[in-house]
Amino acid sequence: MSRTQSWVVTFLGAALAVGVAFAAPMPTAQARVLAITLFAIVAWIAAPVPPWVTGLTAIGLIGLARTPALALSGFGSPATWLIVFGLIVGEATRRSGLATATQAFVFRHLNVDGADPRALYYRLLGLLCVVALVFALLLPAALVRVLIAIPVLVEIGTVFEDRRPRLGVFFAPLFATYYGASGILTANLPNVIITGIVESVGGVSITWSEWFVSLFPVMSLARVLLIFVVVGVLYRPSPDARLSPPSASDVSTVDARRMLCLLFVGVVFWASDAIHGLHPMFGALLVAVLALLPRVGVMDYGAVENVDFSVVFFVGAVFAISAALAETGFTETAANALLRFIPADAPSAVVLGCVFFVTLALTFVIEGVAVSSVLTPILVTFAASAGLPVDHVAYVEASALATFFFPYQSAVLVVILRADLVETRDVIRTASLLSIATILVLIPVEIGYLSL
Repeated sequence: MSRTQSWVVTFLGAALAVGVAFAAPMPTAQARVLAITLFAIVAWIAAPVPPWVTGLTAIGLIGLARTPALALSGFGSPATWLIVFGLIVGEATRRSGLATATQAFVFRHLNVDGADPRALYYRLLGLLCVVALVFALLLPAALVRVLIAIPVLVEIGTVFEDRRPRLGVFFAPLFATYYGASGILTANLPNVIITGIVESVGGVSITWSEWFVSLFPVMSLARVLLIFVVVGVLYRPSPDARLSPPSASDVSTVDARRMLCLLFVGVVFWASDAIHGLHPMFGALLVAVLALLPRVGVMDYGAVENVDFSVVFFVGAVFAISAALAETGFTETAANALLRFIPADAPSAVVLGCVFFVTLALTFVIEGVAVSSVLTPILVTFAASAGLPVDHVAYVEASALATFFFPYQSAVLVVILRADLVETRDVIRTASLLSIATILVLIPVEIGYLSL
């Protein structure tokens, strides 16, 4: 999309937003916030300006339409600060040489010299996807996993001189550790929120093992395989692609090993959250502080000045919009309205499919974590009235909340978009293809599996 086309699309989106504000049959507060939401969504997709500029604009509009406190509420979210500290950890990982050292280690064992580019590409994708899924078992926060992995994957991808296979090496493991986290209760924040609400509202306790058995075979293992296939075909290198193996002189091992130890401290903190109960933000803060300490860390204080924190305005706007939609009652109204379209007397498989699409529909206007907080209590009540197992409804909802198309729908996709290697259209295309393939192939299998 050219810059002129982007401005035209954004102008039409703004006109639509104004029309909603004045003509929508809903309370004025809801209409205004929805109009701001639609404007931000169109601007984020068309991207006539950087996403953070649209985020700042949305924050200002919410402050005028509602209150300044609500507009700035996104900056008080622990998830926002997890990203802030994660950016510092990512910069430390890059400066320490750990990414380069990891690249050299991987290619020493894959024998890059004289390798066929396509064969190497598929071996890399397979190895990285498996590691990414194991990573999801170890670290509870998807944002943390993605922030740590990005500099390493960018470095590994430099073995290919062409951009396309670099994108494949970058996207496959990131989506494997994020989209593949549906089947691991502790690997994705919406999973934890859903089970907590189901237990408190519906009185049904879902254990880690029950979640694993019900979702992991299809929504984790099969999904990672699907990611491998789709990304492998989408970004495979040409047969005559050129390789650029790393040289041993490029690797500094002292700081790299030190940074690896610091990350291990973070892993221990994140993996033991069931004991201390602290938000993953504190683990990222701990690693960031250690990385800056003299004699312990791997970079000086001035390095923080080089970190690009503009993505925080994007994330703050997404959370502020979600909070405003919830405060005005739009979220609950929309959820109840969508649930009324589900036929109560339909087979359970059909009803579960409808629950999936209702959840998916809400993610187009509300950030995924916010959807789990607002929609789950309504779904628990709906499941009881429809005679459905509450845990099955929870599994389907969680599957939908790991199925996204656009970066604004998820803070994780926002962080992926921030990498210098990718552009907005790359993230949208890859996420959309994976989500469509999931909907067409895996969701029917998952619902059939639950029915058994």
